[in-house]
Amino acid sequence: MKLKIDTFVLAIIATILIAYLFPAWGSKDSPIPLDLIGSIGISLIFFFYGLKLSPEKIKLGLKNWKLHALVQSTTFIIFPLTILLFRPFIQSENGEFIWLSFLFLAALPSTVSSSVVMVSMAKGNVPAAIFNASISGLIGIGITPLWMGFFLNNTSSEFELGSIYLKLLTEILAPVVIGIALQKYGSKYAQRYTKELSTFDKSIILLIIYKSFAESFEENVFTSVDILDLLFIGITTTALFYAIYYLTGILSKKLKFSLEDQITAQFCGTKKSLVHGTVFSKILFPASMPTGIILLPLMLFHASQIFIVSIIASKLAKRTP
Repeated sequence: MKLKIDTFVLAIIATILIAYLFPAWGSKDSPIPLDLIGSIGISLIFFFYGLKLSPEKIKLGLKNWKLHALVQSTTFIIFPLTILLFRPFIQSENGEFIWLSFLFLAALPSTVSSSVVMVSMAKGNVPAAIFNASISGLIGIGITPLWMGFFLNNTSSEFELGSIYLKLLTEILAPVVIGIALQKYGSKYAQRYTKELSTFDKSIILLIIYKSFAESFEENVFTSVDILDLLFIGITTTALFYAIYYLTGILSKKLKFSLEDQITAQFCGTKKSLVHGTVFSKILFPASMPTGIILLPLMLFHASQIFIVSIIASKLAKRTP
């Protein structure tokens, strides 16, 4: 079986390397207004997301409520609670910071594109995947800051839930609503140029990743992360994926789901959105926190989930209907 290497994962690695070699472009003293470009880019990402969001598909999708309840519960309740189980074992300040980055990963919504692509490849319930992945992003705007608020309030005086929700409303929710309102005029163009819009989304994500890591390299924050920490993060993200994947499979069988619905539950419930992660890290975390380290578990999880689910989807695709 031949496996394709995800080009976006390679682009992320290349972006981190560029940030390491040329951190000055993304530093706080840089003449290039990367923060402003990133903010405008974020708003445009969610505006186009609103243009493509189909209200009809959302209405149709509401019928399969058990499947949707499992996917959203896995994404926003089971994932964070799993990470919370390990909080009593944290002994050091560095450990607390790594744990916080895992909680951030666990509290994020599912990703749309790879969820739908992988479910389609594995011959799962594609309409349900579209519904769950789409609705997850909207739920995440409200739920992710709440989860982080319980713990960031204790670690940073700069965390204010009111101002964060205001920023999320103006930068994310308002563009989505405007996009939905303008679907009559722009929806067909958004569908026609899906590939180009996907490239734009990824470019903005890479820009935010570059900015986060450039600042972290400039301020030498990665000196606190040794090779053992990196190995620990990599192994833990993979273990976390498998734990949630198998738990979702067990719950799907208990609920007597068809194989197609089980595939959708497992694939959508284990995904975490790099788009929302990079965007939310920019808004949720105060300037005093190095977002490069905060994003590290998310990026390792993103790479491993694509790799593992690609293998699983390829095997499931070969089954006889």
